[in-house]
Amino acid sequence: MSSRKRLKIFSGNANPQLAEEIANYLGVSVGAAKVTRFSDGEIQVKINESVRGADVFIIQPTSQPVNEHLMELLVMVDAARRASARRITAVLPYYGYARQDRKTRARDPITAKLVANLLTASGARRVITMDLHAGQIQGFFDIPVDHLPGVPILAQYFLQNKLDNVVVVSPDLGGVTRARDMAERIGAPIAIIDKRRPEPNVAEVMNIIGAIQGKTVIMIDDIIDTAGTINQGALALKKWGAGDIYICCTHAVLSGPALSRLQEAPIKEVLVTNTIVVPASKIIPKMKVLSVAPLLGEAIIRIHEDLSVSKLFDDK
Repeated sequence: MSSRKRLKIFSGNANPQLAEEIANYLGVSVGAAKVTRFSDGEIQVKINESVRGADVFIIQPTSQPVNEHLMELLVMVDAARRASARRITAVLPYYGYARQDRKTRARDPITAKLVANLLTASGARRVITMDLHAGQIQGFFDIPVDHLPGVPILAQYFLQNKLDNVVVVSPDLGGVTRARDMAERIGAPIAIIDKRRPEPNVAEVMNIIGAIQGKTVIMIDDIIDTAGTINQGALALKKWGAGDIYICCTHAVLSGPALSRLQEAPIKEVLVTNTIVVPASKIIPKMKVLSVAPLLGEAIIRIHEDLSVSKLFDDK
């Protein structure tokens, strides 16, 4: 424990429960910091303990309200830098703006790159994140990025439940790598939903590639936002003869009509993690929430002690 005396965990207002879980895993306390607002809405950060020479980790997913939580993180990083922290690692279990990672039309911004620039300029010297919507976002940073997958946590749950006759389904072509990783971990084949997006948050299923008839389906995605993809995918899978359908994702954004769509869809269970706070009002009876605290905690230990983070995922 002596090597961790200079390890400091701080949290903004985005997910203090996760920060507490991580701190408990590490055997330390969450640092004394207060994030408040001035009367005009400006963010005020007070770090009420010394961080001079410390290895500081700031836990803050940039979840809804995204702009508020992102600005909190930037101000906290700046405060720690000006207080002479030795190294500051921004821990973003959920990286907001990740879906704006390229230009799809003329005059589009690449906001995922802008956020990377802001984090670096604020003083972050390392980033830990989970299941980026697009892997190339790691290349938007000129500082080290530890990109942790949520698949091992989700796969372990299904292995413990010992489902029979399973097929892992990717909801689109872009998620095939994630689906294949899950399939390898649980020893199952994969199938792919061929869909198109005529506009943002609208999905149309065109075809299903692979054998799913009579099988137990695990459909895996990185994000459930409005649940349009999940709803359409589950209906199509049932139409093509699938048996029980399980849905899993790392980031439960759950905006707009997501809850009603999940309730209405022919789904047996929805499995999510707590990278984003899932309030009690959004936890429907068929939903289970798994903690990512042990994974993030182990990554923080390894970074602090200058050990390999990739070793966490070498064994499947």
